[in-house]
Parts: sequence; C-alpha cells; structure tokens
Amino acid sequence: MKHILSLFLAFSFLSLASAQEKEAEEKVYQFEVITEVPHTAITSQFRSGTCWSFAGIAFLEAEILRMTNQSYDLSEMYLVRHVYSAKAKKFVRLQGNLNLGPGGGFSDLFYVTDNFGFVPESAYTGMVIGEENHIHGEMDAVLKAYAEAVIKNKNKKLTPVWHNGFNALLDTYLGETPHQFDLQGETTNPKAFAAKTNFNSENYIELTSFTHKPYYQPFMMEIPDNWMWSETYNLPLDEMMAVIDNALKNGYTVGWDTDVSDKGFNWKKGIAIVPEEKLEKLPEQIRDSLKSMSTSERNKKLYSFEEIVQEQTITPKIRQTAYDNYETTDDHLMLIVGMAKDQLGNKYYKVKNSWGHEDHIYEGYFYASEAFVAYKTINILVHKNALPKETHSNLKL
Repeated sequence: MKHILSLFLAFSFLSLASAQEKEAEEKVYQFEVITEVPHTAITSQFRSGTCWSFAGIAFLEAEILRMTNQSYDLSEMYLVRHVYSAKAKKFVRLQGNLNLGPGGGFSDLFYVTDNFGFVPESAYTGMVIGEENHIHGEMDAVLKAYAEAVIKNKNKKLTPVWHNGFNALLDTYLGETPHQFDLQGETTNPKAFAAKTNFNSENYIELTSFTHKPYYQPFMMEIPDNWMWSETYNLPLDEMMAVIDNALKNGYTVGWDTDVSDKGFNWKKGIAIVPEEKLEKLPEQIRDSLKSMSTSERNKKLYSFEEIVQEQTITPKIRQTAYDNYETTDDHLMLIVGMAKDQLGNKYYKVKNSWGHEDHIYEGYFYASEAFVAYKTINILVHKNALPKETHSNLKL
C-alpha cells in the first residue's frame, strides 16, 4: 500500500511539474512571421563600429534583389574606405569640430554609390591585417590621432599632402580600392557595376518623427554621426509607422537607425520591447502582484523576457522627451525585413542584424515590438514607391 501511495505521489508531483513547465513555456515569447521581404544572408561587422555600412549594404542588396532578381554579396568596407577619407577632409576643415570615427548613416551609402559606385565582397574585403574578421580598434584610433595632429601642426598652414597620408593609412589597414574587377566572367569597374544594377539614389528617402521640427518638411538630423549634414523628412508618428508597414507589405525592406542601449533590448533572447512600468496603467491582477515588490524586483520581473508583458503606449511626447534627454541615441543601424506576431497577436518587426548568427537564438535576427520601433527609431530609409499615397502627397514629392 505504501508503495502504491509513493507511486501516486511521485506521479502527481511529475504531472504538476509538467503542467507548470508547460504553462511557463506558453508564456514565453513565440513568434510567427506573417510577412517577410526577400533579402540576402547575414554578415558580421564583428569588432568594428561600421554598422551603418552593413545596414546600408543589406538594404542595397535587398533592393537589387527586388529589382533584378540577382543576389550579390557586396563590400561593406568599400563604403567605409571612401567615407572615412571624405570625413577626414571635413574634420580638418572644421578644426576637429566633427565626429571623426567609424560611425555613419544611410546617407553615407548614397555618397559612395553616387560618387564611386560599389563592388562585390570578392573584389574588396578590407581584410589585410591578418585577421579573419573585422577588427578596427587600432585603425580608428590611428586615423583620428593622425587627423588631430594635422590640425595641431605648427607650420601655420596645412601641407598639401596631409590627405594623401590619411588615405595611405586607410590603404594600409583596409587595402587599396579596385579600379576594376572580374565578375561573372566579365571585367568591369565600380561605377559600371552600379549602373548595371539600376540602383538610383534619387528613388529613396529618409524619414523620421519628432515634434521639435515641422511635419512634412526636411531637416538636418541632429545626431553626431550625421557628418554629411544630410536631411530627413519629418512625419507624424503614426504616419511614420504606417510607412514601415506599407513598405513591408509591398515587398520593400526598411533601413532602420535606432537605439539598442535601452534595457528593453535583449540580443541574447532576440527581442526588443518597452514594458509598461507604471502600476496604474497595468491590469488589476498584474498590478496587485507587483505592488509588494521593490522597484528593482519589479523591473527584474518586467525585463526578464520570460513572459509576454504589457507595453507602453508610445506618444510623440514620450518619444521626443527620450530623444531630448539622450535616452534615445543614434547607436545602431539595421534592416527591417518583415512583420511577425506573438501567440497573443501582438505585432513585431523582424530585424536583420550585423552581429553574426552563430549560436544565436534566431540566427542573427531579432524581433522588435511595435512599441519599441515607435519609441526608439532615429530614422528610416525606404524606396519612395513604398510610401502610402497619402504620405507621398503630404511630402509633395
């Protein structure tokens, strides 16, 4: 009898544990992709601060794939090499009052494609220092120190060769850019290759949403890496979000400049969310369970990413305040390639990142909630044909 009772208790315990485990699994974020735009494979920026070039090239590759059905692996470092060179000239001209570093924006992509074309990865890898991955720490420090030394020189005027020296450093660390290369059995050059793909920078537009500038007008985005002082068009928040949705639904990817330093971003778990922290805005049952917790305990639970939580309702005011207080900063560029939903039907965006894919939960992608994208977007890049008709009209394009 005791043996039977022990078996019964053991079975009951296992059943309870199994039920609890199943309940916990059902609460964990599970994503179903509902729209995905064709795009190319993930590549890694590794230890380089050149996310903008990886995001720009990802966007460019996706556009060429959309327009020509041709898939290319293009060189990110070709962009980096040309942008660094141009940025140094402006840095010296402004006596060092410019951000000279590896960062950049989507407008840098167009600067290079318009002036120098682009090349496949096979023609210019930028890998000449004996490493298997991009490692730019020394290069970034040397380039900045060189440019600062030029500004501080005691000759009372700049030498006519200082920029040649800067370019020589770039060639040393990244390699000389090719004047021509072989592709698919033919010899071509960067500009001819670019022309062959039908890529035209005039067909694209950058957009954002802030309240300190008038809507439907372009303005110079006030972020440190906007060394070109390029302009972006300002939209109401709902309209900016509608552009993203319209683009994805119609087969266009979206270049995304955002902030991933927020505590709602968790790369390891492949998710970015904006949990609602104010108790009064939470359902009564959840509010009661959090009341007795300290602030640190409450945040630990809200940001555990172990179960679906209610998110903040993002307003233009909330978004603007975060930008003005440096809580939303321009620190990472990626590519939005699709939309998804969790098991409760909440909407997310599938994002192609450039941090590699090995041993990652979603193989180099992650899912950003609608609230996170509305809250943390610095600006976006889209094809003009991806705009809803109303937005196209409002912008007078």
